[in-house]
Amino acid sequence: MGSAPKIKIIAGVDEAGRGPLAGPVVAAAVILDPKYTIEGLNDSKVLTERKRESLFGQIKDKCLSWGIGVAQVEEIDNINILQATLLAMRRAVFALHITPDEVWVDGNQPPKLTIPVKTIVRGDQTVAAISAASILAKVTRDALMVELDACHPGYGFADHKGYPTESHIIALNRHGVTPIHRRTFGPVKQVLENLLEVG
Repeated sequence: MGSAPKIKIIAGVDEAGRGPLAGPVVAAAVILDPKYTIEGLNDSKVLTERKRESLFGQIKDKCLSWGIGVAQVEEIDNINILQATLLAMRRAVFALHITPDEVWVDGNQPPKLTIPVKTIVRGDQTVAAISAASILAKVTRDALMVELDACHPGYGFADHKGYPTESHIIALNRHGVTPIHRRTFGPVKQVLENLLEVG
């Protein structure tokens, strides 16, 4: 009798925080355990905060391996948000304690890895491992922004998580740019340019 074919180990990868004006971009990599089915996995953006928090614990408890990668604001400003996102994704894969056979990434931009990479547009809605990664990335980043809110009160980071909401833009113009704002992003750049003009 021949041996059973080896099951490929797939790591799903996704990010959270490409669009905000402040804070890091966070990526996660997840290798799900085929023995367990985690009900309710989906794109983190369509889930409620409570559902994400519930799934966050289940994913970490039941998966074979998970990793988080972060690219800080300085890196985003130095190499641009796309390259910083791909850097965070690489770091997330490197943080796995199991080396996958393939990495499946949400979107159409592959991070540079020695492991084969497959990009899947809307993968966070169709591939369970990528959905799981999107949830870990989102919950981790949201928690970081709540911590940063305590360091930089008055901006509402705990509420809008750094995204360019009306209240965030008002606070940015009123209080100025913090060290966690992305200086190469339009609204932040505009505030800095206005200060130079006044100066």
